[in-house]
Amino acid sequence: MFELDPSQFDPPVRTLLDSEPLNVLTPGSPNEKFRGTLSSLRADTVLAPAVAVDHDMAQCCVSALWLLCDFLDESHVISQDINTTTGSYWHGLMHRREPDYSNAKYWFRRVGDHELFDSLCSGARELAESEVHDRAADFLERQSDWDPYRFVDLCEAVTNERSQCEKLCRRVAQLEWRLLFDFSVRRATRQ
Repeated sequence: MFELDPSQFDPPVRTLLDSEPLNVLTPGSPNEKFRGTLSSLRADTVLAPAVAVDHDMAQCCVSALWLLCDFLDESHVISQDINTTTGSYWHGLMHRREPDYSNAKYWFRRVGDHELFDSLCSGARELAESEVHDRAADFLERQSDWDPYRFVDLCEAVTNERSQCEKLCRRVAQLEWRLLFDFSVRRATRQ
């Protein structure tokens, strides 16, 4: 499912990936110790030693790494200028964390049916089956197709204390980030 090997990257990106947190569902606090590393990332070098052949997908990787470290504004500035379905996906993830749930859904409508939805659906189902959760998350076990809008609603319910499955949501969001980052890397380098 998740194929990305952090050791394939140069040390700055490897350090960011090795520190991968289980992000909160809300903005969180930017990890300032990584600001310098993140500020130095560019689409043409972010995937080094691999060479990026798709600038937009490499930009998706840069946006993703800012988001990983809770720099939502910086991620937003990058993702809003990527006019692809994957750019829209990163944009939607940022708004879901902001939290601006209706705006997140707008961007997920622009995504449509993304290629990683099947893997995300099965991965989310496995996570839901392995964790105790309340009824609000039951759909994760039953779904046969990923529904990004229901997941936005679930994140909103957790944030507004109408659901007690925060850990499950955070783990699903982490899986989603990993799958989308892996997808972005592979497309950027045409692997």
